[in-house]
Amino acid sequence: MTATFDPAPAGAVTDLSGTYSVDASHSRLGFQARHAMVTNVRGHFQQFEGTATLDQADPSRSSAEFTVQVASITTSAEQRDDHLRSGDFFDVATYPTMTFRTTSVQPSGEDTYQVTGDLTIRDVTRPVTVDLEFTGAAKDPWGQTRVGLEGNAVINRKDWGLVWNTALETGGVLVSEKIKIDIELSLVKN
Repeated sequence: MTATFDPAPAGAVTDLSGTYSVDASHSRLGFQARHAMVTNVRGHFQQFEGTATLDQADPSRSSAEFTVQVASITTSAEQRDDHLRSGDFFDVATYPTMTFRTTSVQPSGEDTYQVTGDLTIRDVTRPVTVDLEFTGAAKDPWGQTRVGLEGNAVINRKDWGLVWNTALETGGVLVSEKIKIDIELSLVKN
């Protein structure tokens, strides 16, 4: 008797190529910054949208585009959130959105990718590379194909003109220049 190997369980999603939309209600675009040199403050953006085109056979032909409503920033502290929306930081009255558009997708391991793209904040566009992991695919109860991705990156906020700070009496500054970005995406095939 000869055994056969079936790499995909019955009913598994096997063709992931296609165009997807971000399901923002099941996704998260978060960040953290060091505060007063002693602790991290975490926050996220509540309103964002995006599309991705995935090419399973040749991931380097995949692409994505995201738009974030910057005024939707929340750190669970109203006064701090208002300050982040002000001209000292994001200046949402003048620059209501930030965008990310991929320029390169390169496999970096099994189910991991380096996704490079142009991040625009306050009309300043600079390249950013996100380490992204494919976390799975499934058909939901409504018959939609879903793909999960998680990623992270580190940027220097000053590179985008977010330069406000204040010195601490004991040395250092109130807000770190280094910002850690963490992303959890649920994409739904169109």
